[in-house]
Amino acid sequence: MSGGRTGARVSAWRPAVAGIAESFHAHFADHAYPVHTHDTWALMILDDGCVDFGLDRHRHGADGLGTVVLLPPGVPHDGRTVGVRGFRKRVLYLESDVLPERLTGAAVDIPVHRDALLHHRIGQLHGALRDVPPAGGSGTGFEAESRLALVRERLLRHLRALPAHDPGPPPGPLAEALRELLDSRIAAGVSMAEAAGLLHAHPTHLIRAFTRRYGIAPHAYLTGRRIDRARRLLLEGRRPAEVATSVGFYDQAHLNRHFTRHLRITPARYAQSYGREAPG
Repeated sequence: MSGGRTGARVSAWRPAVAGIAESFHAHFADHAYPVHTHDTWALMILDDGCVDFGLDRHRHGADGLGTVVLLPPGVPHDGRTVGVRGFRKRVLYLESDVLPERLTGAAVDIPVHRDALLHHRIGQLHGALRDVPPAGGSGTGFEAESRLALVRERLLRHLRALPAHDPGPPPGPLAEALRELLDSRIAAGVSMAEAAGLLHAHPTHLIRAFTRRYGIAPHAYLTGRRIDRARRLLLEGRRPAEVATSVGFYDQAHLNRHFTRHLRITPARYAQSYGREAPG
């Protein structure tokens, strides 16, 4: 959706991912928000430009240089463009229970965090949300849920609700149990909350244990297994659209994105390559 005289461009949707109420992308050439509140946590990164905002009667500034802004639910704030370039932002509105209500005061005291890693992880989360269909479905949000768990953990550390260093339990049986679970759910998928419940572990502990044990994040492992299965089915003559849903992707476009990223070729062209001699 785009706006008129101010050159605003806005895109907003509700991803089918637990904990995320809305994803909001906007480019404003010149804009000023009136004072308002949200019933969610607003987690913002800037891709370009600068903004000035007031929170609980104090003013703050933010730019796109690895800056993350976290605004708590129920606290009045405004916002406005700084400079002539305008600004581009991506915002995730997180359900109020994603972070404890008791951290509202800490978030008001320090709403701006210069953290390049957190900024990067939030960007990765936005990217993962593109692969979640509006209606959701078992396992379709596994990557986004995993990335949200890591973002949440880092936010808690900024708000001093976790120790600075928390390595979690050593990898081993926990990582192996998660791998077995993923192998048994390649097509059906599994949500991060379900995996954590079945294995009696915190989601971030699961992710870190798996990554330390196998050198790959669990969502990347699952995607790779789905790609392997898709390759075999394509070479058996199955249509890409049919293959996509049978291996756990929600449609052919979803398969195409991941398949091309892995192999630099579309599923259809891969299927047609059977019997051809690869160039020397």
